[in-house]
Amino acid sequence: MSGSCTVKTCWMRLPTFRSVGDALKDRFDGASRVMMPNVEVESPAMRNDALPHRVPRRDRYRFQLRPHNPDHKTPGVKDLVYLEPSPGFCEKNPRLGIPGTHGRTCNDTSIGVDGCDLMCCGRG
Repeated sequence: MSGSCTVKTCWMRLPTFRSVGDALKDRFDGASRVMMPNVEVESPAMRNDALPHRVPRRDRYRFQLRPHNPDHKTPGVKDLVYLEPSPGFCEKNPRLGIPGTHGRTCNDTSIGVDGCDLMCCGRG
């Protein structure tokens, strides 16, 4: 008997770190503020049936997020969303542990992250 054998190895490749970061930044910049719907979970006793109600895994989190601004479109499955704006980091907020930017030293000639516009919220 004779024969031949070829070996083929396949593997998945990840995109570069830069391309992943760029894609996430694009989604972050286009993130939508949403409101959670007021959905109450029914208990079996409230429904008056004997069998426990099982929700298929794929439908477990299927609820409709509504845009905070009614003029905006409903976010898609790949859109980033947020429920409330991030706190401001320029002003001191002891409750959230934010020290604020008063008293920071910055590079007044830089337009980068160490520059006064960004690092000191335009105060320097």
